[in-house]
Amino acid sequence: MDDIDVEPVDRVDDEADGLPQGVDAPEYVLYGGKGGVGKTTMAAATGLSSAVGGVPTLVVSTDPAHSLSDTFGVDVPAEPAVVHEDVPLYAAEIDPDAAMEEGLFGADGDPLGGLGGMGEAMDGMPGAGDDADAPGSLLGGPMPGADEAAAMRQLLEYLDDPRFDRVVVDTAPTGHTLRLLQLPEIMDSMIGRVMTLRQRFSGMMDGLKGMFGGEEDPDPDADLEELRARIERLRDVLRDPDRTDFRVVIIPEEMSVVESERLVARLDEFGIPVNTLVVNRVMERVSDVADVDPEWIVEPDPEGCEFCARRWEVQQAALRQATDLFRGRDVKRVPLLAKEVRGEAALRVVAACLD
Repeated sequence: MDDIDVEPVDRVDDEADGLPQGVDAPEYVLYGGKGGVGKTTMAAATGLSSAVGGVPTLVVSTDPAHSLSDTFGVDVPAEPAVVHEDVPLYAAEIDPDAAMEEGLFGADGDPLGGLGGMGEAMDGMPGAGDDADAPGSLLGGPMPGADEAAAMRQLLEYLDDPRFDRVVVDTAPTGHTLRLLQLPEIMDSMIGRVMTLRQRFSGMMDGLKGMFGGEEDPDPDADLEELRARIERLRDVLRDPDRTDFRVVIIPEEMSVVESERLVARLDEFGIPVNTLVVNRVMERVSDVADVDPEWIVEPDPEGCEFCARRWEVQQAALRQATDLFRGRDVKRVPLLAKEVRGEAALRVVAACLD
């Protein structure tokens, strides 16, 4: 994986620029929530702050609708590469189509260990759809989607990548994220059934090899056992609050708060800790949240603008609801900015609010 040449929009000089020197976060930080709430912005700001603190950091997007390149202001490749010339900041936008072509074991691997087409071939055989142990019911559940399977394969690789001391994940919208989190269980079940099927057919294959003088293959289950171990490790990491913080991003509106409540409840079912709630686009002064006040920011005026005043009331009601629902968790507010968050100047502001 080669590095790429980049030209950063702005230089990160010192604390006077308003960018925190590092972040208080575990090894893995995942930002989740519905589409359009600002997950990419939060991931990019967290990753930049982490790298400024001297921690080699990867920011990776698993969202098929990537916007990480726009946020950083540089072209982010599909494989991790340095995207800043001054700090150890890496980024990647997973290409689900390319990753799907490579399979779960890489470019030459077959995710089903040579039995990929067998399940389909056996569909329609007597009893195939009735018996959970029948070959035609090999997976015992839904096949993982291409996007989620590709993201999981990449995350498994990044867990073992020695270049990164912290990985920040910009996840896909809520539905995709929940399917991703279900994958360890789905894949674990699938692998077990593949191994069972292999054992059923091993006697027949051994007989054919004996008849035709075939050579003995190495342990055919070794690759599946390795994948199972890596999936188990991913599951353990995601459930460890000392190593992972799943941060839910919302906007201060009732429907967003309600959806985030459902997401947190599902994450609780998976045993994945949610320690932080980020409320984005709050109509308040940046100076009320962080010790920065960039000249290019135009702040809302709830006292002199009727529209602002009404939106302020809506947002305050949502903020109270969120505070009550997520009591005991760290709630961070990021103000509504007058400009799009693109490039380091804007990311400094967001990072300071998340500090």
